[in-house]
Amino acid sequence: MSSSGHGLARSVLLALVSATSIASAAEVTAPQMIDAFEGTFGAHAGQRRNHIKGTCAAGEFVGTTEAAALSRSVLFSGKPIPVVARFSLGGGNPEVPDAAPAPRGMALEFRLPGGALHHITMINAPIFAARTPASFRDALIAARPDPKTGQPDPEKLKAYLATHPDAMALRELSSGHNPTANYYQTPYFGIHTFKFIDSKNAEHLVKWRFVPRDGVKELTAEEMKAAPHDFLEKNLIERTGKAPAVWDMIVYVGEPGDPQDDPTLAWPETRKHFKAGTLTITQATPQQKGKACEPINFDPLVMTDGVAPTNDPVLLFRSPAYAVSFGKRLSGQ
Repeated sequence: MSSSGHGLARSVLLALVSATSIASAAEVTAPQMIDAFEGTFGAHAGQRRNHIKGTCAAGEFVGTTEAAALSRSVLFSGKPIPVVARFSLGGGNPEVPDAAPAPRGMALEFRLPGGALHHITMINAPIFAARTPASFRDALIAARPDPKTGQPDPEKLKAYLATHPDAMALRELSSGHNPTANYYQTPYFGIHTFKFIDSKNAEHLVKWRFVPRDGVKELTAEEMKAAPHDFLEKNLIERTGKAPAVWDMIVYVGEPGDPQDDPTLAWPETRKHFKAGTLTITQATPQQKGKACEPINFDPLVMTDGVAPTNDPVLLFRSPAYAVSFGKRLSGQ
């Protein structure tokens, strides 16, 4: 074969590889993901499709000089930054009991100087349930209630786990824990790997978590049975009415070889870490009455200069999926 023939063959091969990669990344579209949520939890007009049950809150964040050394973001200027927060329960059922084994979520919108915004969205687990958007969509479908029983089909769940090994890490981790007693007595994790970019344009791989100064308290089995249907919002409002609830932002710095595009994998706890800032929540209100957080689309890819995403497919997928859900909310669907 001539050199030009070899070049054409190579070009065709690269095109096929590229097309295969694109097809793999697009195994599920954002509308299909939202359809999966609605198929499992129902469509509730004007409300979020995931983390539907939540509470608004507000406070401020103050970054540290140690974080400023790795990121040029104004987040770490050391000056107080106003924050609008939303605490929530995972899933699309607005009537889910607060003691249910659903992840607690904390979403933050930082109101930066000049009208700029930065978002951080987290759950109270260090890893995610799926390595790819398609795998997560499959999990939603497997958990769809059977019309006859109103409960997921155990055989479909078993089949999902047998064919999706990426789901096992979080399942095993969760099996040793009960839901936490309050929104303010649990840590929240960014789950994805991000990049801090410093003043010299050097990139640093990081993960973060927000650790509560109130400590961590899980419900006992007896408390789960005796708990009222709704208590998380009431307790948070009462807690912030007495004194602020405070979390320290702890940033872990990655090392060569650490996974950066698979949210089902955690880094070793031995990684260098430091306090990057302090979040102080001073008030909480019901989300339907406290309008501050309700209209916000907490898109995790809304970032200030100095913080950037990695190529984690789940992280990159969240933005278009959130946009579809947000559009439905705005139109009253």
